[in-house]
Amino acid sequence: MEHKAGFVNIIGNPNVGKSTLMNAFVGERLSIITSKAQTTRHRILGIVNGDDFQVVLSDTPGIIKPAYELQSSMMDFVKSAFEDADVLIYMVEIGEKELKDEAFFNKIIKAKIPVLVLLNKIDKSTQEQLEEQMALWKEKVPNAEIYPISALENFNVANVFNRILELLPASPPYYPKDALTDKPERFFVNEAIRERILDNYDKEIPYAVEVETEEFLEEEDIIRIKSVIMVERDTQKGIIIGHKGAAIKKVGIQAREVLEKFFGKQIHIELFVKVNKDWRSNNYQLRRFGYNQK
Repeated sequence: MEHKAGFVNIIGNPNVGKSTLMNAFVGERLSIITSKAQTTRHRILGIVNGDDFQVVLSDTPGIIKPAYELQSSMMDFVKSAFEDADVLIYMVEIGEKELKDEAFFNKIIKAKIPVLVLLNKIDKSTQEQLEEQMALWKEKVPNAEIYPISALENFNVANVFNRILELLPASPPYYPKDALTDKPERFFVNEAIRERILDNYDKEIPYAVEVETEEFLEEEDIIRIKSVIMVERDTQKGIIIGHKGAAIKKVGIQAREVLEKFFGKQIHIELFVKVNKDWRSNNYQLRRFGYNQK
């Protein structure tokens, strides 16, 4: 039987459901899912394997106009998604009418590869709205196939995946067939902690935070983790820690529960908070955290 393999890259505005879709395809929570915008910062690969296929999915940050160096680096991850895609997924949600960056939109409508426009969150729409939106996006992206879906409710997701398999080129696998992602364990520890921070803190705090796991020691029945939460200012450090350490303790408990499910082992986690002044605008620090890799 012919083996198919290829890269399927997901782009779109912030908070349209890109991470939910990729996790639905992969069956694991590889990408952060919260109601807050701009939660995905890196380009995260999720790999789906079958006997005769390997789909390498790429979740990218939501498209924005960058305000500081970190966001510029995030948009570089989106640009790279156009360079190696065999299939491009452009994800929109009901009520949306445009991509926030015209240059990216022009790349989509001029793409030489198959483009799937996924109209997400249709569980929140009426039939009339859905028909209007389908017509709108057919006119805007005439080179695309359009699918109404609900990534959260798993509606029509299997049909989209089957279409992806039809569009993939014949190729040997790019990664080992038992691989789930290209990211190391520490990356998912960092993301689990950052997701809990997004859930528990308001305003600027979550966006000023980066997490670095300094120790990941796997023993037979337990994983011992030591992670540092980086913030930009002393006031943010105090907010993260909370009164008598209550806030950071809550983050640690919630992150441990998520990681125990993810790794299937008991987790012992220690969290520390450090001030790393203006790290979001510091090229050296951004490279250290895996951004600005060009």
